[in-house]
Amino acid sequence: MPIHPSSARFTRLALAALFLASAARPLAAQENVLRVCQDPNNLPFSNENGEGFENKIAAVFGEKLGWKVEYFSFPQRMGFIRNTLRFKLPGESYRCDLVMGVPAGYDQVSPTRPYYHSTYALVFAEKGKLAGVHSAEDLFALPPEVRSTLRIGLYDRTPASEWLAKHKLLAQAVPYRMLNADPAFYPGEIIEKDLASGEIDAAVVWGPIAGFARRVQQPRLVVVPLASEPGVRFDYEIAMGVRFGEPQWKATVERLLAENQPAIEQILRSYGVPLLDENGNVKP
Repeated sequence: MPIHPSSARFTRLALAALFLASAARPLAAQENVLRVCQDPNNLPFSNENGEGFENKIAAVFGEKLGWKVEYFSFPQRMGFIRNTLRFKLPGESYRCDLVMGVPAGYDQVSPTRPYYHSTYALVFAEKGKLAGVHSAEDLFALPPEVRSTLRIGLYDRTPASEWLAKHKLLAQAVPYRMLNADPAFYPGEIIEKDLASGEIDAAVVWGPIAGFARRVQQPRLVVVPLASEPGVRFDYEIAMGVRFGEPQWKATVERLLAENQPAIEQILRSYGVPLLDENGNVKP
């Protein structure tokens, strides 16, 4: 019996829908493998040994899905997304399907809802020149003869330079390059090496880096989370990123985030990440 034209049209539409659904579903979901894009040397976020908090969260996702977790590593420098999430050779599948940490609203990926909210922090030795400082106001209230001798490390292209300039401390700034070509570089070096050795008296870094340094590397450090203020934004929400055009996969990641938020927050706290509530206040 010949197929009625309307039936043929329905069949074509159905096949097209199945094709589009398959195209929107990454190979990982078809093979039961969670392929994560990571920096191989970027603690406290990730490393080759799976010691970062992003690695721990990925392990939770893999366990919940019943999938194996694999990584595609590339230094998190300029072009990271292009060389990881978007990297695909002709005739091959994408090398990874999920970036564990991107700013909420990041336009190079399709971002999920935010899963943590943190802020930059001032870090210094407990018994150094800033002993007794518990807030930004305490720093500004130090005697001029003390403030003038401070050396405060900061990475370029961060809010720290605007903040120091605003409060007339730019002369005390010691700038470091965030985009470092050395593959062995990681952002915690400013604390682990120069702050520990006394090359600098304090540092202004992203909160997870500061909290990890105090919790794991340097327990005698003081970490003071910094509040955003007019002209200087310190706090940011962090999401995960998938490729555009993969709504099913994004929905799966969103579900994993919602169902495992308490476990995720426990992991973040174990790394000392300063967490903010919906009003921008530091969570106890």
